[in-house]
Amino acid sequence: QLQLVESGGGLVQPGGSLRLSCAASRFTGNYYAVGWFRQAPGKEREGVSCISRGGGLTNYADSVKGRFTISRDNAKNTVYLQMNSLKPEDTAVYYCAADPYIVQAQCLMKSEYIYWGQGTQVTVSS
Repeated sequence: QLQLVESGGGLVQPGGSLRLSCAASRFTGNYYAVGWFRQAPGKEREGVSCISRGGGLTNYADSVKGRFTISRDNAKNTVYLQMNSLKPEDTAVYYCAADPYIVQAQCLMKSEYIYWGQGTQVTVSS
């Protein structure tokens, strides 16, 4: 059973930055692809970004391209989401998810993931 724990959320002003972390009980080297998702009140959970098992491939939702960067450090069993130029519409609970069998073209689809963290709140407000 893979356990995921998100951290790094908080309150930030518009235009500010946050870095989220997703720590895994084990990533077993390059075995799991990882995605970041978010869910705002009253809305569906949506894919934000994802990274392949080795870290060589990344995908982003159009709404965050150029502002968010996903990366991973398999030696530390951690995946990061650097979020810059934050907007109020980025306010949501952010979740990381992992799965060993992700097709990169489908990695922003929440149905593809079997393991999920509990989420961390990100609030962008002045």
